[in-house]
Amino acid sequence: MTMRDTDRALVQAATAVAKLRCRSENHTVAAAARTTDGRVFTGVNVYHFTGGPCAEVVAVGAAATQGVTELETIVAVGDRGRGVIAPCGRCRQVLRDYFPTIRVIVGPMDALRVVPVAELLPETYVWADHQLDGPSLPAARTGAGD
Repeated sequence: MTMRDTDRALVQAATAVAKLRCRSENHTVAAAARTTDGRVFTGVNVYHFTGGPCAEVVAVGAAATQGVTELETIVAVGDRGRGVIAPCGRCRQVLRDYFPTIRVIVGPMDALRVVPVAELLPETYVWADHQLDGPSLPAARTGAGD
């Protein structure tokens, strides 16, 4: 998909947060997420040796605190001028589970593009399919991985 002016502005928002707030090894990535009505929520990663949330997940949480249930587009930007960073596998899964139609900005700064999260995570694990009480569970499932 082609980049829109609002997509470029989202990259600029994440870049500004990375420059302002990512000044230690504990915070090295910033993310910005936009709602369909144009509101923007940002976050930074919280590094910890036990694992910590990525910037994308923090931005999703920031949006949730304001009652947002739908996000349209998200981007992550690295500190020290590293540019746009594609989401890790865990973030791809979280984004796909929470916002199946979200658009993700990826690529080098001179060739950014917007892709549906489904394109970043094809043949995804579907959490609801593996819940015993879930309505979408087929009557019989057999085989490895069930």
